[in-house]
Amino acid sequence: MGVLYTQPSCQCGRSTRSGRDHAVSRGVRFVKVKRRLQAGVLLSALLGFCSAALATERQELFNFVRPLDAVQVTTQDAELPNRIGEPTPQGEVLRRVTFHPAAQPSLRLTPQSGSWDWSQQTLVSLRLQNAMDWALTLDVRVESSDGQRLSTRIALPAGPAQTLLIPLKATSPRDQGMRAGVPMPWTHKGQRLLLADTVSGALDLSKVSAVSVSIPQPKAAQQILISQFAVSSEQLSAAAYAGIVDSYGQFTRADWPGKVKNDEQLQQAIGQEQKQLQGWLAERPAQDKFAGWTGGQPFEASGFFRTEKRDGRWYLVTPEGNPFYSLGVNAVTTQQSATYVEGREAMFSALPQTGDALAAYSGTADSRSDTGANQGRAYASGRWFDFYKANLHRSYGQFDPTAWRSRSQDRLQAWGFNTLGGWSEAAFAGDARMPFTLSLSIRGDYATISTGVDWWGAMPDPFDPRFAMATERAVAIASRDHRDNPWLLGYFADNELAWAGSADDPHGRYALAYATLRLTTDVPAKRAFLKQLRDKYRNHNGLSRAWGIELQAWELMEDPGFQAPLPSAEFPAIEKDMQAFLRLYAQTYFKTIADSLAWHAPNHLLLGGRFASSIPEAVHACAEFCDVLSFNFYTREPQHGYDFAALRQLDKPVLVSEFHFGSRDRGPFWGGVAEVYKEQERGPAYAHFLSKALEERLIVGVHWFQYLDQPVTGRLLDGENGHLGLVAITDRPWQGFVKAVRNANLDVPNVLLKSVPAGAPEKP
Repeated sequence: MGVLYTQPSCQCGRSTRSGRDHAVSRGVRFVKVKRRLQAGVLLSALLGFCSAALATERQELFNFVRPLDAVQVTTQDAELPNRIGEPTPQGEVLRRVTFHPAAQPSLRLTPQSGSWDWSQQTLVSLRLQNAMDWALTLDVRVESSDGQRLSTRIALPAGPAQTLLIPLKATSPRDQGMRAGVPMPWTHKGQRLLLADTVSGALDLSKVSAVSVSIPQPKAAQQILISQFAVSSEQLSAAAYAGIVDSYGQFTRADWPGKVKNDEQLQQAIGQEQKQLQGWLAERPAQDKFAGWTGGQPFEASGFFRTEKRDGRWYLVTPEGNPFYSLGVNAVTTQQSATYVEGREAMFSALPQTGDALAAYSGTADSRSDTGANQGRAYASGRWFDFYKANLHRSYGQFDPTAWRSRSQDRLQAWGFNTLGGWSEAAFAGDARMPFTLSLSIRGDYATISTGVDWWGAMPDPFDPRFAMATERAVAIASRDHRDNPWLLGYFADNELAWAGSADDPHGRYALAYATLRLTTDVPAKRAFLKQLRDKYRNHNGLSRAWGIELQAWELMEDPGFQAPLPSAEFPAIEKDMQAFLRLYAQTYFKTIADSLAWHAPNHLLLGGRFASSIPEAVHACAEFCDVLSFNFYTREPQHGYDFAALRQLDKPVLVSEFHFGSRDRGPFWGGVAEVYKEQERGPAYAHFLSKALEERLIVGVHWFQYLDQPVTGRLLDGENGHLGLVAITDRPWQGFVKAVRNANLDVPNVLLKSVPAGAPEKP
């Protein structure tokens, strides 16, 4: 670690007189050197910054080019290789910093003595420029002398210099009501600003002791240019989000092919698309009315969708007895495109006024909840506006749900899809045009158990009799109108239950078991676990020996807050007992649903639990009681989402119930769970995922999430705001993407029919 500057200072960051005289002397020497290199450019740059600083209420603490103020600069696995600054093409002068390959090479700024009092400040700023031709990841940390810290990670793009601004408090895009924040950098009052949108931690602003900039684990030397280090009392968050959405629901600060500029553009596109769809629909491969492919060896027709294994491969089979690979799209609906506007009206450049025709597409709602998906989110209730429905009105003169469903199915079938996936409009079921799925919504007053993940809520307690009652009610309602509907592919048990946390952490892997033991005995799952242990060990002495603990009485396990020991090689019974309980838990859960569905909907498939996080015990139980295993895989290939060697041992058909690839260059700010760099990469990513799915003989279909892009400012449910769709918020398809998707989809029967030779079916 090297000390680069050490100068006298007071706590506010201003130099003492002797320190300032010394700094001025050094500054004069620097200016003389620069005069020989570039007369006049430095002066104009400095004057320009000074005037900007006055205008924006910034207080400069240190300047790497002209070190006039008192700050100590040290490095760890980094260096400032040149003693003087260097001019940029824009006429600005900055100092080069090199970060060498290491775990966390860093540049650290501290006061010469004491600490800074930033109680009246809101931002710390660093004037930076990426010296590389690619984006760099920077970690910035602000510390106070009591050990507290704020930290953020930002992507510093290649290009001209910008001012990095770090809020001096914890913040995230959720403060603005959305999953991902407005793209940066952003030009404000002629300055290029990079405002960190996610800052975690806490800080004593009266005792700030250090600011550090580092690059995590660079594989080769990386360089940035740096000049001013300052603090500011500005409030910039509101300005960063002002006017970011136009009247069509699009992001205002970017442009892209197909961005809508006027109503005429929307209306003219209708005829062009209809002609395209008619041609594409005529080119579909030969198929039965349920989109099963004909031309290969048929299966036995049962009148309903079913599964069958033949010659080592699993198939879905249509009611007419033809092979069917489920190419689905989730959320084909107009019910998820609204966004909250109340309290953040300044984000929208044009909202309809009362009495306007488009004002009909507004309303009020309340999405507040204590789930992980909504934790800490602002703007989760109040008045909303639906830009998508408003754009349908602009295009067609009205919003007609029946006409919308017809157009949507035209599109999906023309693009090679054959299934309406989860969360799609319920009215599609009556159209008898495309196979569809239903998700069981099991809700009730039964006990729940928190695993600490709880993105959509805590885990249901399947041992609670009220869970069985709630399941019976949910299945009865869901199947009431579909008992004999051949278009129904099947039912999903639920969605993305929080079975576990990180598999690498015993607390995560066995979170459900540990959480159950910490509860009181009025929770049925706790009683079931204790019974299982007592049946095995008989008394507290047997358990103490097996677990390596000193349990004085069995009743102590019944107390709330009981903390079981972590698994260990010395006491293998701990892990075995955790696994045994989780196995019983999962079997009870899936059996309850399967039994109810067998009574109410005996002709339809149980499509599994749409696993996002999972444990082996849950996957095994799902395979035991469900017809199909379903997983939500947000990976480049399905094989990256789970151990398919283990799945092959279960020998059960697998449905990828969600996958997607998003980007951030078409308006919405979030690139999704699986993100690619730009729009042009989404189509190849889709084709690659599908090709790898077809290689896996267990997989019987893949469902894309989702039909529409999410609103720029976040959907009502949880603020998600991703560019994930086949279709934009303007109802215009992403042409390049859907063409790539169509080509990939149309190739599926060419692959699948080759795998359907004549022969007797295998019995699982």
